[in-house]
Amino acid sequence: MGRKVYNANGIPAVGPYSHAVEAGELVYLSGQTPKGSSSEEIMIGDIGAQTKQCFVNLFEVLKAANLTPDDVIKVNVYLTDMNNFAAMNEVYQTQFNKPYPARTTIGVLALPLGAEVEIEMIAKRP
Repeated sequence: MGRKVYNANGIPAVGPYSHAVEAGELVYLSGQTPKGSSSEEIMIGDIGAQTKQCFVNLFEVLKAANLTPDDVIKVNVYLTDMNNFAAMNEVYQTQFNKPYPARTTIGVLALPLGAEVEIEMIAKRP
């Protein structure tokens, strides 16, 4: 089975990885932290603003792969502080139409560059 790689312009990678890899009908999006497109630093702000920036980045990757948020079937959210779960959820629920994708939220000790949230997705070709 072949694979195809997608990278969104203006979203610098933190390491040696592709923004998304397509295998079969699934597209696996690498985790995105709240890095602004014009900066190599993590966005400063509350968890709501950071979560929103993660989605801005992820939706640019979806666009590069000719997909939309409606094509997302699974989301993993990583939080360095589970006390931010409710605030993250407030932003999360505005990013997708119902029915929502499957999701797991995981508390972690740390994320790259001091980010407080990182989000990854799996999308399926329609």
